This record gives sequence, C-alpha cells and structure tokens, in this order.
Amino acid sequence: MSGNPTKSDICSAARLSVAPMMDWTDRHCRVFHRFISRRALLYTEMVTAPALVRGGALHLLDHSPQEHPVALQLGGSEPEELAQAARLGTEAGYDEINLNCGCPSDRVQSGTFGAVLMKHPQTVVDCVTAMKRATDTEITVKCRIGVDDQDAEAVLPDFLARLSDAGCTRIAIHARKAWLQGLSPKENRDIPPLDYDLVLRMRAAFPDLHLSVNGGIDSLAQAEDFLLKGLDGVMIGRAAYHQPWEVLGRADRLWGDAPDQTREDVVEAMLPYISAHLAAGGRLHQVTRHMLGLYAGRPGARKWRQILSTEAHRDGADTGVVERARDAVLAEAV
Repeated sequence: MSGNPTKSDICSAARLSVAPMMDWTDRHCRVFHRFISRRALLYTEMVTAPALVRGGALHLLDHSPQEHPVALQLGGSEPEELAQAARLGTEAGYDEINLNCGCPSDRVQSGTFGAVLMKHPQTVVDCVTAMKRATDTEITVKCRIGVDDQDAEAVLPDFLARLSDAGCTRIAIHARKAWLQGLSPKENRDIPPLDYDLVLRMRAAFPDLHLSVNGGIDSLAQAEDFLLKGLDGVMIGRAAYHQPWEVLGRADRLWGDAPDQTREDVVEAMLPYISAHLAAGGRLHQVTRHMLGLYAGRPGARKWRQILSTEAHRDGADTGVVERARDAVLAEAV
C-alpha cells in the first residue's frame, strides 16, 4: 500500500490482520510480515498508556515506514491518560489506535485494563470517547466475548451496542471468554471454548459495525471461510507467527492481488533492513528470531532454524548468517 493509508484503506486492510502479541509482534517482526504481505493490517505489541504518558517511554512507539498499514494497541483504563497516549500514537504516525479489552494476564489486571475492562463497560466507553476527542486517527477495540461467569450472550451485545453508541465502528472479538482467576494467559488462549457462532450472530445483529473474529484460527483457508460467512475481518495470531508463509504468503489474494514472490524474495528484502539494524548497534538475533518459521513445512526448514538459532546470537553475526541459512534450504531442495 503506497502513500499514507486512508481510513478506507485501513478498514480494507482489516480483512486480514496479525494480532498484537506480547514479545512477538515488535517492529522487526512487523517489517518481516510486511515483506510477506503487502496488504494485511499489522498490530504492535500492547503498549501501556502509563508507560508513554507517565514513563515517557516514547521509544515504544518506534516503527519503520515499511510497516504501514500499522496499528498501535494501547492498554489502560484512565480516559485522559489514554487520550494523551492516543495523541502520541497519532504523532508517531500510526494508522489506527486500538484499545486492549482482551488481555487476561495478572500484570494487566493489576492495572485495571485488558479483559477485566469487560466488567466495566462504561469505563471503556469513557476511554473510547476521550481517545476519539483527542485524535482523528480511528479508535478501535479488541475484546473477548466475556469474562469469568458473565453470560456472553447478554454481555457481548450490550458491550458492542455501547461501543457503537460511542462512535467506535471497528471491533475485533476474540471468540473465547477470559478466565481472570485460575487460568494463565497461555491457558486463556486454549482452554475456554471458542464460540464462533456468537460472533457470527453479532455480525447479523450489528450490521453497521466492522467486526473481525480472532482466536484459534490457524490457516488462510479458515480465514477465507469466515469472510465468506459475512464477517468483515479475521485476525490471526500464533499461526501467522509460527507459519508466516502459509498464512501471509498468499494472503493478498483476499484483496484480489496475485502474489508472485517467493520465500527467497522475502529473505532478500530483509537483508538491507537487517544491515541497517546492525549498523545502528542492533543484534542479528533481534530480527532473525521472528524469521524462524519462514520455511515451516518445507525441506530444509530444520536447517534454516538451526543456523539462525545457533549463529545469530554470536558476536559479529551479520547478514551472512541469513544467507547461509537460505542457501542451506535451497541445497536441500535440489
């Protein structure tokens, strides 16, 4: 997507997005994913509003021009603080600001944000309203279908109706409840049952909202099926990270494009980016740790992972490591 993306461009990009994932979707991961898909919407890791506003950690907003369209996900529960953080995100050049109402971690709960906000819908409305007043950048929300013993059939439509009334028109729904006590964040990604049908019913109940489904989606074919069923978008997390080529390598066909690049083209595109990162004082493994799944399912994948995993941490490791790993894959493919 060339130039500065418009709101219409971002809405279109949300047909397929890569979910915000802590410790995974950093700026290096996002550049890598962008070189695989020109179209998909990318999200940052969650950045807390207090870290930006009180802590002055503006380096957390750093990103590269190649990443667009790219969205900033914020965590917080204080409307004015989130408003300030949204302004900072806009000034940094993000195309969308997303409020996290879905993360179940203890660390997030202690700050009264994340999934626990689903117990406080008016707080969410106040936050969204303040953020919308602070910036023209679109404000979106990522949520669960409910938390703990809430009746998701009642809670989710009420939550969506309140957001709609507040002027939030694009929402990504993780189709599981979050259990705030008794389950770890990892278990919250797997154990609570998925309820895709509820999300599909919300699509019918709220025709004016742009709704994306998230949770348990592990293939591009599954994403295409949800789009055919009428959902506006699909957000994929772990599968896009661990099998990036399988999910993103042909994803641009969702927009009518005909992707013609190869995995080797992606590696070649990453080399100048990696060189610039190293020249700025970075380490090779900070980038290549996100590239380990590029050849998943292809002969030579194990050699690719092995070379990157063992050599990228060494002092002085440079792009030659990546080229050797690529050449090892190609040698096995002969």
